[in-house]
Amino acid sequence: MPTKLPRLNVVLEKPVLQSVRQLAKRDGVSVSLKARDLIRDALELYEDAYWAQLAQERWKTFDRKTALTHEQVWRRHPKRRR
Repeated sequence: MPTKLPRLNVVLEKPVLQSVRQLAKRDGVSVSLKARDLIRDALELYEDAYWAQLAQERWKTFDRKTALTHEQVWRRHPKRRR
């Protein structure tokens, strides 16, 4: 059966494969689908960690005296709609 989605071959240790199989069975989905969902979840966690770290770095240089309010920012925006 041809598919438009790319394939990925992954080598897993037996305990990891067993866990994925158990989760797939519990959720009533294929092992492939469960692995895809777990990879998506992991990528979201990495993305969240990245943005949290960036926010912490920006917070260190934040100065309320020079910060603009929401209204000030949108008043300056050239494409502001009313």
